Amino acid sequence: MKLLELVKHEGTSSATIELARAAGSAMNKTTILVNDVPGFATSRLGVVLGNEAIRMLADGVASAKDIDTAMVLGYKHPMGPLALTDLVGLDVRRDILNNLQDSFNDDSYKPHPLLEKLVAENRLGKKTGIGIYDWSSGEAEETDLPDF
Repeated sequence: MKLLELVKHEGTSSATIELARAAGSAMNKTTILVNDVPGFATSRLGVVLGNEAIRMLADGVASAKDIDTAMVLGYKHPMGPLALTDLVGLDVRRDILNNLQDSFNDDSYKPHPLLEKLVAENRLGKKTGIGIYDWSSGEAEETDLPDF
């Protein structure tokens, strides 16, 4: 990953930030600076996009593959939000959403019921071999989703 997300809090000095930026540059990373808030930048945006993709899947808007292809080709994402959710882990994504919901007292971060159902069934993504996709062949294959 080319990104290095640097998190700054009240006690972080300018010298520390510059040192961290230099370390990132030495590792050929692009650094961004965010304040110390729940979810920072990447997780906060990523889980919302993933949760909405799950909602679209549950609503029958399109197949998982087509939703992912839309973001890869339409927005130049390196992978679609559903495949990324499987890669990160559905349980991890669910836990981040719950933390954001609690931290901001905002139900817009509430995990979609399909996400909750998949986690309850231990369909956690690539690490268990099945999540939104079936990974048993090593590739993401469409799979039937449970009723929720």
